[in-house]
Amino acid sequence: MRSYAAPLAFAADLICVLAFVVIGRIDHESGTALAGIWGTAWPFLAATALGWAVTLAWRSAGRIWPVGVFVWAVTVAGGMALRVFTGEGAPLSFVVVTSLFLAATMLGWRVAALLVARARGDRRQGAA
Repeated sequence: MRSYAAPLAFAADLICVLAFVVIGRIDHESGTALAGIWGTAWPFLAATALGWAVTLAWRSAGRIWPVGVFVWAVTVAGGMALRVFTGEGAPLSFVVVTSLFLAATMLGWRVAALLVARARGDRRQGAA
């Protein structure tokens, strides 16, 4: 893995969380002020960092299984736990939407990266 791959992968996961928050706040007409975005995002951003730490994701950040799945799971579970702990609540509909959106994006970019890597590898082997 190239030296810049892990930081880019971490940034991609954080961007997935921020996209979820911004889209949700716009959809629910909650505003896009930075303080509001931060208030909604921080539990999930913290949980993403925790997911990276417990999985040692920087070793193989682009792997879908087990790294991507566990980072996603810790992000959702940890983010919800922090929301509940701080009194924000986590209604079932919010848990479902969060889980689906973050699975689609956090695992989705890994799938796309895998497909690109395979396509590049196939071309290189074909050219040799």
